[in-house]
Amino acid sequence: MAMINDPVGAAIQDFMAGNRKARIVVESNLTEDDEIEVAYLFRTPEQMPELELLALEKCRGRVLDVGAGAGCHSLALQERGLDVTAVDLSAGAVQAMRAQGIKQVVQQDIFHLSGQRYDTLLLLMNGVGIAGDLEGLEHFLEHTRTLLNPGGQILLESSDILYMFEEEDGSVLLDLNAGYYGEVMYNMRYKQHQTGEFKWLFIDPAILEDYATAQGYTFEQLYEGEFGNYLARLALPKA
Repeated sequence: MAMINDPVGAAIQDFMAGNRKARIVVESNLTEDDEIEVAYLFRTPEQMPELELLALEKCRGRVLDVGAGAGCHSLALQERGLDVTAVDLSAGAVQAMRAQGIKQVVQQDIFHLSGQRYDTLLLLMNGVGIAGDLEGLEHFLEHTRTLLNPGGQILLESSDILYMFEEEDGSVLLDLNAGYYGEVMYNMRYKQHQTGEFKWLFIDPAILEDYATAQGYTFEQLYEGEFGNYLARLALPKA
């Protein structure tokens, strides 16, 4: 598979080839440039935060790990004996997951995925960000209904980033003409690779609940972290 403008995949491949200090540069319209240590994408269950461990415990049935990256969650679930499929757009990530022995790996955009049904969709590391914006979130929840069995669930991590707009006096400064504050523009770079600008959604739990219930899901917040991040479960009714 050719890696064209695949910064995450190229960095993952370099890490597997021995560059243990590989880092992906993350640019956004919200903060200064940040970096992702590629080693973090290969973390073991012993290195995972409490939220992720809880999500893995709640997985059941056929699992689809959406935006699986280097595959650390898929690998952990496979080792627990679950029927897990890892899906990612990145050619380099898909190569890496197969090289690590993950049995079911698909290179695909989840919005183009069809023909299979799952009991659990897993979206960690703010995986629901792929929705891009609030309109995309509605489309995402409509589409995931076609991927879930009756009684199926979505386990997703996101964050309420309102705290990033707080002033020193505790007030919040928002541009009301700029749309929902959780819609962020990103670009990711590694060596000659870059994604180009793309939208990424951070959704606060109250708004997520409104959108989920409008699409026929129940909503349950399973975990809340220190910095606005949380784990939610959206579930469809049983047949």
